[in-house]
Amino acid sequence: MILPLQITFRQMDPSPALEARIRELAAKLDRFSGQIMRCHVIVEPLAHHKHQGSLYDFRIEITLPDEQIAIRHAHPADHAHEDPYVALRDAFLAARRKLEDYERKRRGDVKHHTEPAHGRVQELDAEHGFGRIETGDGRLIYFHQNSVIGDRFKELTIGSEVRFVEEPGDLGPQASTVHVMS
Repeated sequence: MILPLQITFRQMDPSPALEARIRELAAKLDRFSGQIMRCHVIVEPLAHHKHQGSLYDFRIEITLPDEQIAIRHAHPADHAHEDPYVALRDAFLAARRKLEDYERKRRGDVKHHTEPAHGRVQELDAEHGFGRIETGDGRLIYFHQNSVIGDRFKELTIGSEVRFVEEPGDLGPQASTVHVMS
């Protein structure tokens, strides 16, 4: 990390070994974003519980040019966080995920969700509870009545317009989810 790292120990004596591990993990954050302007790590043991030892809370505050990332990683029910190194690891993993999200957003990387395919019911066997959808490119896609959303299989007729999600089936392509277009 290029800029100085600030480490604060609250309600406990500073630990040189823990501080060294914090510095090591903070230095690795540069791999995920070169935009980090400041990083502040706060270490604090939480109150003792009847059935478990003291849990550790690590807060990480990362300042970026146009965003502030704050990680508060306290899991009161997680006995693994009685070990400060486990709690520290989990907090830095959360910080890494947030930095990766920040960088994806900054680069304009956006997940593209494919639109469900459209088609018309070409064949329908109401007695056996299945049919086939003809796609825009002329392929036939099998569907079962259980794939029709909202128990609307009975409403279908030849020519009904549907949206569907195609997936491979045992005997060829099939529609896993069929939405009847009203």
